[in-house]
This record gives sequence, structure tokens and C-alpha cells, in this order.
Amino acid sequence: MLLGELYDATDPDLTKERLRTRLLLKELNDSREDDDDKRSDIIRELIPDAGAGLWLQPPFYCDYGSNIATGENVFFNFNCVILDVMRVQIGNRTLLGPNVQIYTATHPMDYQKRAAGLEYAKPVSIGEDVWIGGSAVICPGVTIGDRSVIGAGSVVTRDVPSDVFAAGNPCREIRDLRQ
Repeated sequence: MLLGELYDATDPDLTKERLRTRLLLKELNDSREDDDDKRSDIIRELIPDAGAGLWLQPPFYCDYGSNIATGENVFFNFNCVILDVMRVQIGNRTLLGPNVQIYTATHPMDYQKRAAGLEYAKPVSIGEDVWIGGSAVICPGVTIGDRSVIGAGSVVTRDVPSDVFAAGNPCREIRDLRQ
């Protein structure tokens, strides 16, 4: 799975790991806003590669958590979803608006492989100081460069360079942000 090869998501080991994650997510999403210590402990267990100052607003959803790595002072607003079948790297000081969805999981175009229950994944990389507007969707295999801004509701199907504002469906570069 982590090599980007076809895999069976119903594999018993993967199913067990996702169940562990679901239980942690339930605990996190049901936690009280004023219980910072409990939330911090859950986040550390859920996302072991989280940088200092990760601020995650529940509810939050992911497949494994262990395939997510964040830099320092990253912010996830309410209702973010990360399908982290493969590595998702998020740089320092990056902000994700509400309902942002990041997908690494994808399915074969060949219907017979899909019918057999096989899928695969591509990593996602998001640079430092990026702002992703609410309800944006980041598709498998995408890289977003440092300091870029992704407009709300965008569907990012291709790489986005550093220092640009990009928006739309499909997302495209609108303007350069360098001053």
C-alpha cells in the first residue's frame, strides 16, 4: 500500500489499524473543548508525526493518522478529512479551512481490478505557509508549493507551484502572489 502498489483494503491488518484509528477519532471528536490535555494525548497517538502546535478542530476524520506528517503550527478547521492511505506531508504554518478533504486513495481505471476490490494510493505534499480555503479537495498525487493559497471549493487535480493563488474546478493558477 505505502509503495503505491495495488492492495486490498479489506486486509485484516489494515482493517484492524483503521478500527484503532476510528476509536481514537471517536474519542477525539467527542472530547470537550476545554480538555486540552486529553486532546493533545489523543492527537499524539493518532498522528505521531505531528509538529508542535498542531491545532485540530474536531470533528476530524482520517484513515490511519500514522501516514500524516505536519510541520509546526498547522491548523485544521472543523470537519477536515484526510484519506491517508499513503503519506500526507503538510508544512509549517499551513492552514486548512473547514471541510477540506485530502485524498491519497484512488482506484484503478480498469473495472476488473476495481471489481476485485483493489485500490492504490499516491502521496500528497503541501508546503509551508499554505492556506487552503474551505471545502477544497486535494486529489491523490498533488503537490502544493510553499506560500500558495487555494481558493474555497477548489478541486486540486494537478500540482500547484509556490507563491500563487489558485482556484476553481479544476483548480488552476489565477495569479502570482510575489510582491
